[in-house]
Amino acid sequence: MSDAAAADGQYANVVDFRHVTKRFGNITVIRDVTFSVPDLPNKGEFIAILGPSGCGKSTVLRLIAGLRPHYPATEGTVLVLDKPVTRPGSDRSMVFQDYTSFDNRTVEDNVAFGLECRGVPAAERRERAREWVAKVGLDVKRDATKYPSELSGGMRQRVAIARTLILSPRIILMDEPFGALDPTTRLHMQELLVHLWKEAQATVFFVTHSIEEAVYLGDRVYVFSSSPGTIIREMTIPPPTLPPKDMLRERAFIERVSELRDVMDGLATSTRAGD
Repeated sequence: MSDAAAADGQYANVVDFRHVTKRFGNITVIRDVTFSVPDLPNKGEFIAILGPSGCGKSTVLRLIAGLRPHYPATEGTVLVLDKPVTRPGSDRSMVFQDYTSFDNRTVEDNVAFGLECRGVPAAERRERAREWVAKVGLDVKRDATKYPSELSGGMRQRVAIARTLILSPRIILMDEPFGALDPTTRLHMQELLVHLWKEAQATVFFVTHSIEEAVYLGDRVYVFSSSPGTIIREMTIPPPTLPPKDMLRERAFIERVSELRDVMDGLATSTRAGD
């Protein structure tokens, strides 16, 4: 569904940025960022965000999440489901690059943490947590009682994803969640994420430095300029039909990656937004 169709009232927009600028003192992080993501029924979009380091990609996520000090915007409006963002909410969940598990909790208890905060009874949250441990590809019998220190990086990110999706958020914000993983594990996690996202029917905003990752995962890719960041390119991409390692060899995939790489290479010689 196009933004125009959403504007005609067929569907609300799940997120709207209207001329959003964020400054910290005299430093402008993002400038005049405008986009709309429609709330597609029974689906949701996967929005990948690309751009050079320091261009404000993470700031966009934190403005949606309502996380200080990035929230609130200095100028402009950030809307979630037609309402201004005023604080963090259970309709939005965030997965960070850094492994954010609670070290003193087992895998099962980490996954169940949000349910515990909601007052879900212990037996129910334990059962649901174990279901999600299995959904993210961990072994319930072997892994559910482990502590984060006993897990690999990929396993810890699986726990973080399970802890997020168990709460059924409408919006999932992911800030380079696979950036620290080895290439093989990263491809496995991309494939897993596509599967879980289709089941969750949520809107995902995914920040990455990897052009290949953005093209594989994204329904749309926003490319941000050098700092202060603003959107300089939008690309719509058909959903993947093959696992990541196979998509990497597809001609259409390679052409899209090359097109975006040319845009990114152009940014390396520019320090002015929009150049």
